[in-house]
Amino acid sequence: MAGLRAAEQLRAAGWTGAITLVGDEPHMPYNRPPLSKEVLAGKAPFASLAFRPRPAVADAAWLLGRRAVTARLPERTVVLDDGTSLSYDGLVVATGMRPRRLTCPGPLPGRHTVRTLDDAQGLREALTRPGARVVVVGAGFIGCEVAATAVALGVREVTVVDPLPLPMTGPLGPLLGRALLRRHEARGVRFALGTGVAGFTGDDRVTGVELSDGRVLAADVVVESVGSVANTEWLDGNGLDLTDGVRTDALLRAGGRPEAVAVGDVARFPNARYDGVPRRVEHWSIPGDTAKQAARTLVAHLHGTGEEPAPFAPLPTFWSDQHDFRLQSFGAPSYGADDVRVLDGTTDGDGDLVVGYHRDGLLVGVVALGGPGAASAAARHRPALLARPAVTA
Repeated sequence: MAGLRAAEQLRAAGWTGAITLVGDEPHMPYNRPPLSKEVLAGKAPFASLAFRPRPAVADAAWLLGRRAVTARLPERTVVLDDGTSLSYDGLVVATGMRPRRLTCPGPLPGRHTVRTLDDAQGLREALTRPGARVVVVGAGFIGCEVAATAVALGVREVTVVDPLPLPMTGPLGPLLGRALLRRHEARGVRFALGTGVAGFTGDDRVTGVELSDGRVLAADVVVESVGSVANTEWLDGNGLDLTDGVRTDALLRAGGRPEAVAVGDVARFPNARYDGVPRRVEHWSIPGDTAKQAARTLVAHLHGTGEEPAPFAPLPTFWSDQHDFRLQSFGAPSYGADDVRVLDGTTDGDGDLVVGYHRDGLLVGVVALGGPGAASAAARHRPALLARPAVTA
């Protein structure tokens, strides 16, 4: 998605030259959020996920099923896994993330991740086998979405394991974490919280999950949802800061190089709306936001106009559908994690809930939990989130 949006925004910014897109999957760009929900549930064929490229990029060259293995930024070349060397005037880094895998002992067959269409299709086959017992490792967004989908499919046992005491407490804090735990348990999801995974039982394939507290959970299917790793190895040796994605400046230039920009969740950029500390943001809105900014930066350099866009200040947005409720977020909740207030609704029961996150007394993030009314209530705070001044750390 980030690569496609970057190509479209390059045209919108006035670039009329050749554009080549390299992607390691054989598929054209598609929408990833439904993979852990509609695709697993069997409600969304691939045709419904694929993005339709805008006419402006109809002449772009697509190299699918190919992977970049080396970049030589001083020489302005990229080498692919088949040995092809591509030269460029401008480079857009949009290689995204891959799922982090557990390294504890045990068999690999029966263990799944959810990142690609092929991942989701393989996991659906496993979840729909009669009598499947599922253990999801990781109580973050993907883990909780997969657990909810598995329950809806009629899986007889679904258990979520996480070393933290509550689901999604990292990005959302304990107030919403407790509300989410109650809702998931009421709908049939089991939890093993405050413990990690020590290993997997089984010979040729997984039969159980050994927890660090000594318990063993029977499992025919394991879903590993324990974070992401940035796909940056191909950029090694170019003097870039790759400690967590590609560090950029406020104009999304990689390492300050005017001819190379980074977009999507691989980019670690400072957000002028907050404190200017470079962070990666793995939200659906970020590929489009970063593509627009990076394209303006790159085209200004390629055209030699000397004009630089304003520093980047997006308003992050995400949503997560789980069971019969939705999480809807605007802004940066984690930036205001020390001052969380209920804006609407109540923390008791199963009703709608809207929570505000504050920094230095100012609203920096809003998260709604519930139905369409809760999402609408959260959206009413967008003007305040957009209007707030930059906060210095």
